[in-house]
Amino acid sequence: MQMLHDKAEWHGRQVIKIGRFYASSKTCHHCQIKITLTLADRVWTCPSCGAIHDRDKNAAINILNEGLRLLAVGTTES
Repeated sequence: MQMLHDKAEWHGRQVIKIGRFYASSKTCHHCQIKITLTLADRVWTCPSCGAIHDRDKNAAINILNEGLRLLAVGTTES
């Protein structure tokens, strides 16, 4: 973890730690509905808004958004 912090500092960035059990893969980044997925579900369609998600890309967007949210509220636990 220290190397990550050092590299971030070197590049003028900040590391924001989100919760380990944050449901990043299982939450639609468009409408925020949470669904049940298995590890085998790589692509899924949101039952609420109809958005089609790649599991990993959706998770990355949710992780970014959660990090930005935590940064905005001042929770920069690292």
